[in-house]
Amino acid sequence: MFKGLLLTRSEDGQTQAAITEIDEAQLPPGDVVVQISHSTLNYKDGLAITGKAPVVRSFPMVPGIDFAGVVQSSTDARYREGDAVLLNGWGVGETHWGGLAQRARVKADWLVSIPGGFTAAQAMSLGTAGYTAMLCVMALQREGIEPSAGPVLVTGANGGVGTIAISLLAQLGFEVHASTGRLEEAAYLQSLGAREVIDRHTLGSAGKPLQKERWAGAVDTVGSHTLANVCASLKYGGVVAACGLAQGMDFPASVAPFILRGVTLAGVDSVMAPMARRVQAWERLAREISPDLLARNTETIGLGDAVATAQRLLAGQVRGRVVVDVNR
Repeated sequence: MFKGLLLTRSEDGQTQAAITEIDEAQLPPGDVVVQISHSTLNYKDGLAITGKAPVVRSFPMVPGIDFAGVVQSSTDARYREGDAVLLNGWGVGETHWGGLAQRARVKADWLVSIPGGFTAAQAMSLGTAGYTAMLCVMALQREGIEPSAGPVLVTGANGGVGTIAISLLAQLGFEVHASTGRLEEAAYLQSLGAREVIDRHTLGSAGKPLQKERWAGAVDTVGSHTLANVCASLKYGGVVAACGLAQGMDFPASVAPFILRGVTLAGVDSVMAPMARRVQAWERLAREISPDLLARNTETIGLGDAVATAQRLLAGQVRGRVVVDVNR
């Protein structure tokens, strides 16, 4: 038996979340059983735990889209007992029991070895948010965006993806601008490497199809009007790596930026990304992220605090990353 956060659905369709004892026999099929030490709380986890969006596809469900720990047992030759591993995405926490528990059984194909020098706690200080931020940076670089091209904007700057993206881009030599709804956090964002901090409300409502050219590239976690305005404000040949929908799934834009300025909208998916790209992202994170940043950008909670923290996360009251110590 082990502890986990279990989501169930009541007769009236409401999601209920409770810490409970789970029998290992209840775990879904898989090749590898992982003894989890740390998981995280991401925006998607907050939606799943609160039931504010249909993230969970079947009940009961253990939420948690990522985790880190050591292999307890494996029927796959690639992994042996004691191997340090992590997981991001693949529908875990949505269609397959996830990481907000002390144990998980998953497919070996979903696991990535924790890079040397990283602890499980440090890996989850990055988690899906940090891994997604790196995928966004890689997307900008694949499209040829370099520091000499001009400033790069990061929206949703106080969130997990945003804070890591700011740090990564600044370390690579980019002039980073940060868009946030919490201007009181401007000094913190500047400490991560943001040169300029702007109010998200300047981007959050309907705007002109083409606007003043401001940025060479962008990492967008927000979607909706914000993404439309970012596209309209990119320089000729600019690129936006879009990975989130905090404002909404809609995209009320025109084709003008794409056909008149050669703008590229690069979608970034972390859930089903191919293994080679995952490994590359994690290897780069291990090299390019400082332990000091991880410590400053991370709040650690116990499993029992996950539900309350999920509410704070959705209310925009969490800065940076939330790591869940599942044994606390």
